[in-house]
Amino acid sequence: MFEIERRLQEKGVSLDAIVAAGMELYVSHGMSEADAALNLYKKIQKYLNDPNVSSLILGAILLEDELYYNRADSEIRDDPVFLLSDEIIGMAIAECIGGTYARFEFTRYDQKKPGILSKLGPFLDDAVAGLIAGCTSRLYSECL
Repeated sequence: MFEIERRLQEKGVSLDAIVAAGMELYVSHGMSEADAALNLYKKIQKYLNDPNVSSLILGAILLEDELYYNRADSEIRDDPVFLLSDEIIGMAIAECIGGTYARFEFTRYDQKKPGILSKLGPFLDDAVAGLIAGCTSRLYSECL
């Protein structure tokens, strides 16, 4: 939906990089890391095609382009504390996929910024963190 996978790829964000970032903070719930990575990959693919998730990610991509990359002297270049809309988008994505538990998972990924998350701008890092958090939270729930 909205060609989100292609748009992310254009930003240097591959599905493999998203899964790798997700696996950096993986907590075993009785599933091997290889099985967890495969399941996480499938969940990410599934939710990239969800119209609600993909529209929020598209919003993050467009906001980041407009407010971060297209402005030489952007006031949000350093992700200031007064910028909250990026966090709200990330939490919305996480909760859309994984419910309330995913909000706490989002916080882990947002604070540690593993893998590709550390290389992204203020909107896209939170959107991708929300995608990972929602999918890992759902994965954990299904393992129990």
